[in-house]
Amino acid sequence: MSMSEKFNAYQKVLTKYVPEAYISILINLLVNNKVRFKIVPPRSTKLGDFRPGNQFQLPQITVNGNLNPYAFLITALHEFAHYITFEKYANKVSPHGMEWKHEFKLLLEPIIYHAEFPINIRAALEKSINNLKASSCSDTLLSRELAKFDRDMDAFQLLESIPLGSQFLLKNKVFYKGELRRKRFLCTEILTKRNYLVSGIAKVKIAQP
Repeated sequence: MSMSEKFNAYQKVLTKYVPEAYISILINLLVNNKVRFKIVPPRSTKLGDFRPGNQFQLPQITVNGNLNPYAFLITALHEFAHYITFEKYANKVSPHGMEWKHEFKLLLEPIIYHAEFPINIRAALEKSINNLKASSCSDTLLSRELAKFDRDMDAFQLLESIPLGSQFLLKNKVFYKGELRRKRFLCTEILTKRNYLVSGIAKVKIAQP
Protein backbone atom coordinates (compact mmCIF):
# COMPACT_ATOMS: atom_id res chain seq x y z
CA MET A 1 0.00 0.00 0.00
CA SER A 2 1.38 3.40 -1.00
CA MET A 3 1.72 6.32 1.42
CA SER A 4 -1.24 8.13 -0.15
CA GLU A 5 -3.38 4.99 0.05
CA LYS A 6 -2.50 4.60 3.74
CA PHE A 7 -3.37 8.24 4.36
CA ASN A 8 -6.76 7.87 2.65
CA ALA A 9 -7.54 4.65 4.52
CA TYR A 10 -6.75 6.21 7.90
CA GLN A 11 -8.71 9.32 7.01
CA LYS A 12 -11.81 7.30 6.15
CA VAL A 13 -11.76 5.62 9.58
CA LEU A 14 -10.66 8.54 11.75
CA THR A 15 -13.29 10.91 10.37
CA LYS A 16 -15.73 9.11 12.69
CA TYR A 17 -13.59 9.68 15.79
CA VAL A 18 -11.41 12.81 15.50
CA PRO A 19 -12.29 16.49 14.86
CA GLU A 20 -11.70 17.18 11.17
CA ALA A 21 -9.14 19.94 11.77
CA TYR A 22 -6.73 17.52 13.50
CA ILE A 23 -7.11 14.29 11.54
CA SER A 24 -3.96 14.88 9.48
CA ILE A 25 -1.85 15.26 12.65
CA LEU A 26 -2.85 11.84 13.90
CA ILE A 27 -2.55 10.26 10.46
CA ASN A 28 1.03 11.54 10.10
CA LEU A 29 1.91 9.85 13.40
CA LEU A 30 0.36 6.59 12.21
CA VAL A 31 2.03 6.65 8.79
CA ASN A 32 5.48 7.59 10.06
CA ASN A 33 5.75 5.22 13.02
CA LYS A 34 5.88 1.43 13.21
CA VAL A 35 3.01 0.92 15.63
CA ARG A 36 -0.30 -0.94 15.58
CA PHE A 37 -3.26 1.35 16.29
CA LYS A 38 -6.54 -0.23 17.37
CA ILE A 39 -9.92 1.30 18.18
CA VAL A 40 -11.46 -0.98 20.78
CA PRO A 41 -14.75 -1.42 22.69
CA PRO A 42 -15.19 0.73 25.83
CA ARG A 43 -13.21 -0.24 28.93
CA SER A 44 -14.24 1.03 32.35
CA THR A 45 -10.70 1.11 33.74
CA LYS A 46 -8.90 3.03 30.99
CA LEU A 47 -9.41 5.21 27.92
CA GLY A 48 -6.37 3.94 26.05
CA ASP A 49 -3.11 2.12 26.52
CA PHE A 50 0.31 1.44 25.04
CA ARG A 51 2.11 -1.88 24.95
CA PRO A 52 5.73 -2.25 23.83
CA GLY A 53 6.41 -4.64 21.02
CA ASN A 54 8.73 -7.63 20.88
CA GLN A 55 10.54 -9.63 18.21
CA PHE A 56 7.20 -10.97 16.95
CA GLN A 57 4.84 -8.01 17.30
CA LEU A 58 4.90 -4.26 16.73
CA PRO A 59 4.21 -1.89 19.63
CA GLN A 60 0.47 -1.35 20.06
CA ILE A 61 -1.73 1.62 20.94
CA THR A 62 -5.42 1.15 21.72
CA VAL A 63 -8.09 3.82 22.21
CA ASN A 64 -11.69 3.32 23.36
CA GLY A 65 -14.08 3.80 20.46
CA ASN A 66 -16.84 5.46 22.52
CA LEU A 67 -14.87 8.62 23.36
CA ASN A 68 -15.98 12.01 22.13
CA PRO A 69 -13.78 13.46 19.36
CA TYR A 70 -11.58 15.62 21.62
CA ALA A 71 -11.18 12.89 24.24
CA PHE A 72 -10.26 10.41 21.49
CA LEU A 73 -7.65 12.76 20.01
CA ILE A 74 -6.03 13.61 23.34
CA THR A 75 -6.01 9.97 24.46
CA ALA A 76 -4.38 8.92 21.19
CA LEU A 77 -1.66 11.58 21.61
CA HIS A 78 -1.21 10.56 25.25
CA GLU A 79 -0.49 7.00 24.13
CA PHE A 80 1.73 8.10 21.24
CA ALA A 81 3.79 10.03 23.79
CA HIS A 82 4.26 6.72 25.64
CA TYR A 83 5.32 5.05 22.40
CA ILE A 84 7.86 7.77 21.54
CA THR A 85 9.22 7.82 25.09
CA PHE A 86 9.64 4.05 25.07
CA GLU A 87 11.40 4.15 21.71
CA LYS A 88 13.90 6.65 23.14
CA TYR A 89 14.38 5.38 26.69
CA ALA A 90 12.84 1.87 26.90
CA ASN A 91 12.05 1.12 30.56
CA LYS A 92 14.69 3.47 31.96
CA VAL A 93 12.28 6.31 32.82
CA SER A 94 9.00 6.70 34.70
CA PRO A 95 5.85 6.11 32.60
CA HIS A 96 4.53 9.62 33.31
CA GLY A 97 7.83 11.28 34.15
CA MET A 98 9.50 14.35 32.70
CA GLU A 99 10.47 12.56 29.49
CA TRP A 100 6.90 11.50 28.75
CA LYS A 101 5.52 14.93 29.64
CA HIS A 102 8.02 16.52 27.25
CA GLU A 103 6.92 14.27 24.38
CA PHE A 104 3.23 14.74 25.19
CA LYS A 105 3.65 18.51 25.21
CA LEU A 106 5.33 18.43 21.80
CA LEU A 107 2.45 16.39 20.39
CA LEU A 108 -0.19 18.65 21.93
CA GLU A 109 1.20 21.99 20.80
CA PRO A 110 0.02 21.76 17.15
CA ILE A 111 -3.57 21.11 18.27
CA ILE A 112 -4.10 23.18 21.41
CA TYR A 113 -2.94 26.42 19.78
CA HIS A 114 -5.09 25.81 16.71
CA ALA A 115 -7.74 28.51 16.26
CA GLU A 116 -10.59 25.98 16.45
CA PHE A 117 -9.44 24.23 19.63
CA PRO A 118 -11.76 24.77 22.65
CA ILE A 119 -10.25 27.30 25.05
CA ASN A 120 -11.29 25.48 28.24
CA ILE A 121 -9.70 22.20 27.14
CA ARG A 122 -6.55 24.10 26.19
CA ALA A 123 -6.33 25.63 29.68
CA ALA A 124 -6.79 22.23 31.34
CA LEU A 125 -4.09 20.65 29.18
CA GLU A 126 -1.65 23.46 29.82
CA LYS A 127 -2.11 23.06 33.56
CA SER A 128 -1.67 19.31 33.34
CA ILE A 129 1.56 19.52 31.37
CA ASN A 130 3.20 22.51 33.06
CA ASN A 131 2.26 21.99 36.71
CA LEU A 132 3.65 18.61 37.73
CA LYS A 133 2.61 18.94 41.40
CA ALA A 134 -1.03 19.47 40.44
CA SER A 135 -1.34 16.56 38.01
CA SER A 136 -4.20 14.83 39.84
CA CYS A 137 -6.25 18.03 40.09
CA SER A 138 -5.60 18.94 36.47
CA ASP A 139 -6.71 15.48 35.33
CA THR A 140 -10.06 16.12 37.01
CA LEU A 141 -10.25 19.53 35.37
CA LEU A 142 -9.46 18.03 31.97
CA SER A 143 -12.02 15.25 32.38
CA ARG A 144 -14.66 17.80 33.36
CA GLU A 145 -14.02 19.91 30.26
CA LEU A 146 -13.88 16.91 27.94
CA ALA A 147 -17.16 15.56 29.33
CA LYS A 148 -18.95 18.62 27.94
CA PHE A 149 -18.41 17.18 24.46
CA ASP A 150 -19.75 13.71 25.24
CA ARG A 151 -22.54 12.76 22.88
CA ASP A 152 -24.81 11.59 25.71
CA MET A 153 -24.45 14.57 28.05
CA ASP A 154 -27.99 15.73 27.25
CA ALA A 155 -29.18 12.71 29.23
CA PHE A 156 -26.72 13.01 32.13
CA GLN A 157 -25.32 15.45 34.66
CA LEU A 158 -22.00 15.44 36.47
CA LEU A 159 -22.38 14.36 40.09
CA GLU A 160 -20.67 17.54 41.31
CA SER A 161 -23.37 19.66 39.64
CA ILE A 162 -26.39 18.19 41.46
CA PRO A 163 -27.44 19.35 44.97
CA LEU A 164 -26.37 17.54 48.13
CA GLY A 165 -29.06 15.14 49.27
CA SER A 166 -30.15 14.35 45.72
CA GLN A 167 -30.91 10.79 44.69
CA PHE A 168 -29.24 9.71 41.48
CA LEU A 169 -28.80 6.74 39.19
CA LEU A 170 -25.34 5.32 38.52
CA LYS A 171 -24.76 1.90 36.91
CA ASN A 172 -28.43 1.01 37.40
CA LYS A 173 -28.29 1.66 41.14
CA VAL A 174 -29.85 4.48 43.14
CA PHE A 175 -27.63 6.56 45.44
CA TYR A 176 -27.97 9.46 47.86
CA LYS A 177 -25.41 12.22 47.39
CA GLY A 178 -23.52 13.07 50.57
CA GLU A 179 -20.74 15.44 51.57
CA LEU A 180 -17.49 15.97 49.68
CA ARG A 181 -14.58 14.01 51.17
CA ARG A 182 -11.39 15.47 49.74
CA LYS A 183 -11.90 14.83 46.00
CA ARG A 184 -14.87 12.45 46.06
CA PHE A 185 -18.44 12.53 47.35
CA LEU A 186 -19.56 10.11 50.06
CA CYS A 187 -22.64 8.51 48.51
CA THR A 188 -24.99 5.91 49.96
CA GLU A 189 -26.62 3.21 47.88
CA ILE A 190 -30.30 3.37 48.80
CA LEU A 191 -31.00 -0.38 48.63
CA THR A 192 -28.01 -1.71 50.60
CA LYS A 193 -27.17 1.39 52.71
CA ARG A 194 -23.52 0.91 51.73
CA ASN A 195 -21.31 3.98 51.37
CA TYR A 196 -19.14 4.67 48.33
CA LEU A 197 -16.75 7.45 47.39
CA VAL A 198 -17.78 8.66 43.95
CA SER A 199 -15.91 11.07 41.68
CA GLY A 200 -17.57 14.42 41.16
CA ILE A 201 -17.24 14.01 37.41
CA ALA A 202 -19.18 10.73 37.34
CA LYS A 203 -22.06 10.97 34.86
CA VAL A 204 -25.38 10.41 36.66
CA LYS A 205 -29.12 10.79 36.21
CA ILE A 206 -31.38 12.39 38.80
CA ALA A 207 -33.66 9.76 40.37
CA GLN A 208 -37.12 10.48 41.72
CA PRO A 209 -37.35 9.78 45.52
